[in-house]
Formats: sequence, structure tokens, C-alpha cells
Amino acid sequence: MDYKYINIEYLESVSGGDNNIIIEIVTLFREQAEEFYKEMTSRLAAKDYHSLSLLAHKAKSSVAIMGMNDLAVMLKTDKYESYIARFKDDTDNALKELDNLINNSLNKD
Repeated sequence: MDYKYINIEYLESVSGGDNNIIIEIVTLFREQAEEFYKEMTSRLAAKDYHSLSLLAHKAKSSVAIMGMNDLAVMLKTDKYESYIARFKDDTDNALKELDNLINNSLNKD
């Protein structure tokens, strides 16, 4: 499958090709993506820009491990509303791809 949102080679390299580690990373990413999105929207609504920028920096690391480099670069900017919307869209789509990866590729072992 051709993946648009994730970089499978990068994910395989950080996991050492261990399917169980990939599943753990995906599970953690799913939890973090949900929490980051909720926190980002909350901090934006409160106009807590300093706290929001710190959270964006933390989220950048999480998306980078999935090979989502464009989103990681975007999270360095101060365009809060646009990157929060993009974060939600890209992470939702990445999770669909990761589910496909796990269900189709990794369960063949």
C-alpha cells in the first residue's frame, strides 16, 4: 500500500523491524494524538499561547516518529488554528494508515 501520511521505513527503523514494538508505538501515538488535539483546542480557546507552543513542540516529536515531517515542521510555527486543524486531520488519516499497516502487514507473521 502507498501511504500518504506515514513513513513506514522510518517507523520500521525506529522499531528495529519488531512488529510488537510497532504496535506499541501505534497504540501510544493513538492515545497521544487524541490528548494533544484536546489540549491544543483547549489552550487555543483559553488564548494560552505560551502553553500551546510548548504542547506543539511536544506533539512535533510524536508526529515525527511516524515520519510525518511536514506536520512536524508546521508545528514549529505560530499559526495555531491552522496547525491544530491540520494536526487533527493528518493524525486521523495517519491512524487509518497505521491500522491498515497493522491489520494487513503485521498480522501475517
